[in-house]
Amino acid sequence: MGAHAERKPPMIAAKESGPGPGRYNLPPTVGFVGHDYTKYSNPAYSFHGQTSHSAHLSDCSPGPRYYVEPCITRYGRSAGPAYSMLMRGKTADDKEMVPGPGVYRPEKCLLPSHRKPPSYSLSSRTRYRTVDQVPAPNTYSLPPVVGPHVPVKVSAPAFSLSGRTHHGGHSEDLAQTPGPAHYNQADNSSYMRRGPAYSMLGRHQTSKVEFVTPGPGAHSPEKATYHKKKAPAYSMGIRHSEYTTPLIIEVPN
Repeated sequence: MGAHAERKPPMIAAKESGPGPGRYNLPPTVGFVGHDYTKYSNPAYSFHGQTSHSAHLSDCSPGPRYYVEPCITRYGRSAGPAYSMLMRGKTADDKEMVPGPGVYRPEKCLLPSHRKPPSYSLSSRTRYRTVDQVPAPNTYSLPPVVGPHVPVKVSAPAFSLSGRTHHGGHSEDLAQTPGPAHYNQADNSSYMRRGPAYSMLGRHQTSKVEFVTPGPGAHSPEKATYHKKKAPAYSMGIRHSEYTTPLIIEVPN
């Protein structure tokens, strides 16, 4: 086994020397790429290289001789309304049916603010398609008026007769007819005013864990000072590390 390696002390960030003031650079304010976004940038222009001689011969762009109207801006035309006088356009038909002055009836035009009676229109019956499943006239029927299941009609009381049951009937009862002892006395609270009722239950099981509760002598009401004025109290805290950055506050003169 070789010699034990020397143990290195733990690294403390506060003892490490950081970069100097010259290490930090502010973003440039010249140019477009990487410009400081907190500063206003002026319009930037780029210079292109000179094109070949053949490109000048095929160039058809307008030169300085073209005049641009002052009302034309980069947002569009900025001028007042202008009108032009043109001839009447030709219609599709030579003989156009134009209504005369006597065709118009202003009195038939109802104002939206005036009251008018309801109006209805009659149209033809819609034609069914061959794929539509249209029921025949005899398919529709009115609901029956016999029985209590009519929602819009008043019905008399209805009774139903069922067959005699063998279970619990007279065939199993040896007495054949019920005697006086077969009738149970009804509870008076079912048809009279019911009095208060109480129930007796067993004591709840207490927890097996023993709780240590304070006695009457453990309370000290004279030590309660939340509702009274008291002198300021200070507490002794722990010692902080020497590498903790202190709080520095500028005090005005």
